[in-house]
Amino acid sequence: MGASSSTEQVPSEQREMETLAASTGALPMLQKAFSALADPQTKAVPLNSLQQCFSVAFQNTSREVSMMPDCFPVLLNHLGPSIVDLFFVAEKGGVSWIEFLRGYIKCCGRTATSISLNNLFRVFAAIAVKAGLPAKLQFESDDSDCKMGGFLIPADVLMVLWICWIMSWNCKNLKSSKGKADYGLPDISHLVLSAVVSCAEVGSNMNVWDCNISGLDVQLPAGKIHLWALKTVPSLADCLVQFVHSRLQNSPTLKDKLEPSCSPVSDFTSTMTCNTHLLTCGRAWAISLTLRSTMTDEILKACFPSNGDGTNENLLYWSSLHGKGLNRFWSNVEGYNGPMLILIAASSGDTFDVNANVRRWIIGALTQQGFENRDVFYGSSCSLYAISPVFHVFSASGKEKNFVYSHLHSAGKVYDPHPKPVGIAFGGSVGNERIFIDEDFARVTIRHHAVDKTYQPGSLFPSQGFLPLEALVLEVEVWGLGGRTAKEVQTKFKKREELFTEQRRRVDLKTFGNWDDSPEKMMMDMVSDPNRVQREDR
Repeated sequence: MGASSSTEQVPSEQREMETLAASTGALPMLQKAFSALADPQTKAVPLNSLQQCFSVAFQNTSREVSMMPDCFPVLLNHLGPSIVDLFFVAEKGGVSWIEFLRGYIKCCGRTATSISLNNLFRVFAAIAVKAGLPAKLQFESDDSDCKMGGFLIPADVLMVLWICWIMSWNCKNLKSSKGKADYGLPDISHLVLSAVVSCAEVGSNMNVWDCNISGLDVQLPAGKIHLWALKTVPSLADCLVQFVHSRLQNSPTLKDKLEPSCSPVSDFTSTMTCNTHLLTCGRAWAISLTLRSTMTDEILKACFPSNGDGTNENLLYWSSLHGKGLNRFWSNVEGYNGPMLILIAASSGDTFDVNANVRRWIIGALTQQGFENRDVFYGSSCSLYAISPVFHVFSASGKEKNFVYSHLHSAGKVYDPHPKPVGIAFGGSVGNERIFIDEDFARVTIRHHAVDKTYQPGSLFPSQGFLPLEALVLEVEVWGLGGRTAKEVQTKFKKREELFTEQRRRVDLKTFGNWDDSPEKMMMDMVSDPNRVQREDR
């Protein structure tokens, strides 16, 4: 079923669709999926079977009611039918092999990111209509690349992001969980506020430090939302593509067609052990949406501890556990030659004054290589992140290459009349860095983007002024994203350094067997009485 016989006359339309599907590398998978879903008599996939294949149910929502709108489970129930209605055309008896291929290519074929985003917003608009909500998005035509009009409110953006989150984790865990995975809804308010700040014409009266997203009645133009997604979270549309591909790849067999194939999505608040760290599930997912590389999976792995004791081997340094300071930091990251994500939580204002207006924020940097002890800037590529309370990404501008600066005190170096700053920095120049953390990890200095030509311009935290700001460092984390190989190399490096240190500490007692012949005794005798006449043996 679905495969073309060499002796049969293949229609040109079918040949064209199979060629396009083969160009994506998914033709064998689609043939197996069609054979599993199709009715042997009609040789077509029934609509209800295809809708069931893409359905996701939401269960056990009692713990999330206070934080989640009541309409969200209803929206999620219409995900499968909306995908089928948009991409798959049913004929008499169901979806034929040609329409099955055509629908997959329309949704998952090789296309521009802007068109994939249009498909994602089309799915959300169809879901909203089926759920009985007002239609806020309009499309000029049925073409995927047509112009999108209308608007969304912040609560709608939150729904879109939550649906994408569930699709992303569902397809990543569908095979291992056999369709019975437990998912939940992370805190992604920083992403929603990023869309609001970037798209809405909001005055200075909006307080992003203490903002209730569900209560924001601000219209975000559809065109600006589209541009924001392209710039900030370009991988967002991949959630839909990967979800459709994964569901077809794991299509139920003929034996399982009579059973529900939807995966329950339940509350997993208890499993979010990573929320004790700065890199929570929502923040890790937001960072992964800015990337299109293998680091995406490594960042998402950092959300969930891989060891039974609740620790994560990707966490290289945690100031709450290893202690603050550049030396402690260096002892944990030295020898790791791979991409790293460093997060800094800081507070501006007098934290000891009860009446003071203290602002807490989180920034980060994603490096492509390990740290080096150098008194100049180095690095090949890096990105800066404003993570909380508003999410933004500042990639390399291409004008300069002052990506990373990490300098320790040199143990054997003599007096230097012009010492270089000791600490960690990103962007800017030596002595005028965009981000600088002192050697005690007590203070972080943030300067205006005008001093930096390495990274894109923008504020690292809300209401950042032109003057440098010195803030109190609350916590620092470093996550290794080089995979198992980079971690094994670092482990070998540490064992080798420990061996060398142990060898240097050992004392060979044989060298002190004859004290009278030792140069130490000769030096001590000379110091005690340098004019004493010594007999020379000949």
